[in-house]
Amino acid sequence: MYLGVDIGSSSSKAVLINRAGMVCGEGIVNIGTGSKGPQISVEQALRQAGIQRCDVRKCVVTGYGRLMYEGADRQITEISCHAKGVKFLWPTASTIIDIGGQDAKVIRVSINGIVENFVMNEKCAAGTGRFLEVMARVLDCRIEDLSGLAARGNPGVVISNTCTVFAESEVISQLAAGMSIEDVALGAHKSIAQRIAGLCNRIGIADAVVMTGGVALNHNVVTAIEKEIHHPIIRLEDPQAMGALGAAIFAREMEAGNS
Repeated sequence: MYLGVDIGSSSSKAVLINRAGMVCGEGIVNIGTGSKGPQISVEQALRQAGIQRCDVRKCVVTGYGRLMYEGADRQITEISCHAKGVKFLWPTASTIIDIGGQDAKVIRVSINGIVENFVMNEKCAAGTGRFLEVMARVLDCRIEDLSGLAARGNPGVVISNTCTVFAESEVISQLAAGMSIEDVALGAHKSIAQRIAGLCNRIGIADAVVMTGGVALNHNVVTAIEKEIHHPIIRLEDPQAMGALGAAIFAREMEAGNS
């Protein structure tokens, strides 16, 4: 078995694959670097695969907290790992939009899976999962309920601030002015979509476009981004695990001598 661990700012993911590249175990925990999240996610993956840690041949770690993880054979950036994981599942992918807890990235990959270019958000947590967490708190709802709320919203609410802190104040003012939580949720999603579209414009978009990261689970955000970039987005079944999957594939390639 080969283990990939992706330690983000707000979640930890682990994926186990066998020599044939089949996923045999997976763990996703909603706590990230500086916590027991990585350990718990690995334990979940091992338990699902029915093996012990000593059965793992190679381990690669990626993500925001990769430098703090002990026991890995190699550390690889999340950009390379997301590209590796996405190309494994969707070989024709050329553009990857990855929205995590604290950052957002747009990655261009070649037909051979080589990262050609990438760009990241530069203004705090605007356009990230953290932004959605703040919006959910202000709207007094669960983050997983935002998509449904926004789907019932009407356009018109504009959240112009790029800083999450100021955007929070802006939303509070709009709610005080009588805007519905559905309309505000839709406005928040449009704000994220515009930030991502700006990144896409800087790097250029090539088909096919795939979205990874936890925010990809919010279908209304994905739809909003599609409208802004004028491209359909491929929605993978398990977008949160792409970095860990890519890390596991790198681990398998290490033993084969291809990495």
